[in-house]
Amino acid sequence: MKLFSIKPVYAHCDLPCGVYDPAQARIEAVSVHEILKKYPDLDDQNKIRAIIIKEERAELVKHHLLVLWADYFKPEHLEKYPDLHNMFWMAIKQASNCKHHLDPEEGQKLVDQVDAIAKIFWETKKA
Repeated sequence: MKLFSIKPVYAHCDLPCGVYDPAQARIEAVSVHEILKKYPDLDDQNKIRAIIIKEERAELVKHHLLVLWADYFKPEHLEKYPDLHNMFWMAIKQASNCKHHLDPEEGQKLVDQVDAIAKIFWETKKA
């Protein structure tokens, strides 16, 4: 008796595409931006908490972008979008940059970069 039947499975990415979505990175990027906007008006105790949360959220942005970069996007996407690697690299670096600064503009840059990657993601997913 066979317990498992092994059949080849074909998918564009590591798992069926429904599991990949740049929304996760965007939610975290928006959180970073919102914390940076509210930071100046917080009391000292909440400033400490805000920094901790901002650091965690920025790290999650990096994680979610790396998953998309490594697992979803393929060589054929790079042919159509030759700047894609650079876009990811710059967005991941911007997430790190947000960990070093308290300027809301840095958070907005991160959101904008994630949005640019998301636009390409959805264009490739429709293709």
